[in-house]
Parts: sequence; structure tokens; C-alpha cells
Amino acid sequence: MRRRVSRLAALVTLCLPLAGHGANPAEGRAVFEDQCADCHTVTLGKNKRGPSLAGVLGSKAGSAPNYHYSAAMAASGIVWSPTRLTQYLASPKTDVPGSKMRLLSKPSPAEVADLIAWLQQEKP
Repeated sequence: MRRRVSRLAALVTLCLPLAGHGANPAEGRAVFEDQCADCHTVTLGKNKRGPSLAGVLGSKAGSAPNYHYSAAMAASGIVWSPTRLTQYLASPKTDVPGSKMRLLSKPSPAEVADLIAWLQQEKP
């Protein structure tokens, strides 16, 4: 029970910056180019070291075509919402142990909110 409460508290804490931050899609594009583009694209069907993020919001984790996901991600059952993506980006290896995702630098909550705002307007 204690673990469940602490997870809920962590999730609420992660989401607070989203609620108070006027997310900027233009800044989100810059975040993507700076922190994500080495491994990901937003071109449908084009994968790099990581899967394409085209249409990622609302999609099931492990479902991008022609990408070999880790067993952990493929079995995670995650559906990517802004809240769920925020939680994952806070600590990918802790959130989905066994996933391939590595962050070279951890984005700030404001950067994550901006990134998500940009991803929401990017349609495949």
C-alpha cells in the first residue's frame, strides 16, 4: 500500500509542471531536435536507433512498425498519453525496467511539457 501511495504522489508531482506551464510547441520542436532526434524521427515508418514517434500519443507502446522493441516495452501495456509519457521520460529505465531507452540528459518538466505539446500537433 505504501509503495502504491508513493507512486501516485510521484505521478502527481510529475504532472504539476504540465498544469502550470504554458507549453510551447515551438520550444518542443527544439527539445526534440536537441534531445531526441539522434535516436527518433517523427516520420511515419522511419525508425532510427529508437522507433518513429509519429502519432505516438494515443498509441500502444511497442507498436511502431518495423522496430524491434525490448520484451519489456512490448509487454508493458502502456498507451502513450501526455501523463504517461511524462512519467516515462522522468526515468525510462525505472519506469519500464528492461527498456532500451537511454536519456543522455534528463529533460526538465517544462521541456517535457513543450515536447508533448509539439508531439500533439505533429500528425502523421
